[in-house]
Amino acid sequence: HCISNNYAGVENLSLIPGNVGASPMQNIGAYGVEIKDVFEELEAYHIHERTVQKFSANDCVFGYRESVFKRKYKDAFVILNVTFRLRKQPVYNTSYGAIEQELEAMNVKELSIKAISDAVIHIRSSKLPDPKVIGNAGSFFKNPTIPNIQFSELKNQFPNIVGYAVGSEENKVAAGWLIEQCGWKGYREADAGCHAKQALVLVNYGNAKGADIYNLSAKIIESVRQKFGIELEREVNII
Repeated sequence: HCISNNYAGVENLSLIPGNVGASPMQNIGAYGVEIKDVFEELEAYHIHERTVQKFSANDCVFGYRESVFKRKYKDAFVILNVTFRLRKQPVYNTSYGAIEQELEAMNVKELSIKAISDAVIHIRSSKLPDPKVIGNAGSFFKNPTIPNIQFSELKNQFPNIVGYAVGSEENKVAAGWLIEQCGWKGYREADAGCHAKQALVLVNYGNAKGADIYNLSAKIIESVRQKFGIELEREVNII
């Protein structure tokens, strides 16, 4: 709808599975854009008080894949609707990941939100499993943020470590790279496994129980802790 009406701002979030109401809960993000960048307000129903409340961006306390609905108000509200503020004059964001390379491969001569959306869809389709085909919740872990000194020490030990500066004192490290270096990429134990193309995604090949996925994630966290001294945090909500 947004692409066809030239409403800019969410094109980088193309093909993220899920519902509108879930987007602020997670502060979903991809390819350099987060939902907080276009968020205006939401209305939510308080389950116990039976009242409808409005939340501004400040009220939501958005963070990296975080909001008050994942912590302080977990299981307290049902999000009814979300209002986004989009642009009629686009501000393109192509610097993250492989978007520019994909646009070049697509032979795009004139940049548009449709071109960016198409590029993102192609990249995601080539790397990530379709939840309609293989059960998954997308990225299972957050990319950890560590102090510069720790990153420098790891860089000396592991020259190919993938990370980038966040502010002047910290670096964000690619959790997928850490997991892959521990040998989990493509790993399968019964019907629980690590996706063959993206180690950050845990998958259910059919009959894995929630406990199977959780136990696999615990093993991954422990292996990364032992090898790199980094504590991974699950991005998903554990019910």
